[in-house]
Amino acid sequence: MAEPAKRRATYADLEAVPEHLVAEIIDGELLTHPRPSPRHAATTNSLSDELTGPFQKGRGGPGRWVFFSEPELKLGSGILVPDIAGWRRQRLPSYPKTNYFTVVPDWVCEVLSASTERRDRSVKKRKYATAGVAYLWVVDPRQQLLEAFALIDDRWLGSGVWTSDEMVAAPPFDAISFSLADLWPLDRPLGLNEDPQTLYAGDR
Repeated sequence: MAEPAKRRATYADLEAVPEHLVAEIIDGELLTHPRPSPRHAATTNSLSDELTGPFQKGRGGPGRWVFFSEPELKLGSGILVPDIAGWRRQRLPSYPKTNYFTVVPDWVCEVLSASTERRDRSVKKRKYATAGVAYLWVVDPRQQLLEAFALIDDRWLGSGVWTSDEMVAAPPFDAISFSLADLWPLDRPLGLNEDPQTLYAGDR
């Protein structure tokens, strides 16, 4: 006998997940992972701070953007949760009436953790492209790297890779620059030949 079709996860299943876990629905499957480590949280908070002043509040930058941390994005039949997402204000003039966003963001950022890196770099990256997200940043606090991508003809094209000893000016936020090292305030910059695993073995 043929096996019965696997039940597809629903938003109600996602809502039932305990609060100490982050939950997503990808290809009909409910996937969870632990809340981020302190290093991951510090990186996300620091990056949000770098962008919010100039691009959301117009302090030293053009404004006209709005940012959310860990928003639920309804992309097709799935729910994805990036670490940060940004919308140009003309595309998101008001809050959604649901707990999730249906307007595709203009930019998303994934801050990598050991428990999420494979998913972030593969299926989620593809889902963002399919949905039409225009820009993607991938930040790795353990390797101390920032990679930027732009969606060109439905494919991700790399805009650059930055290390801790460099100033970042990456699209779509290249109207300003900031020190990448500021995203990990309690870590010294890694040398190019250092193995980060010896320093960050406890991160999730």
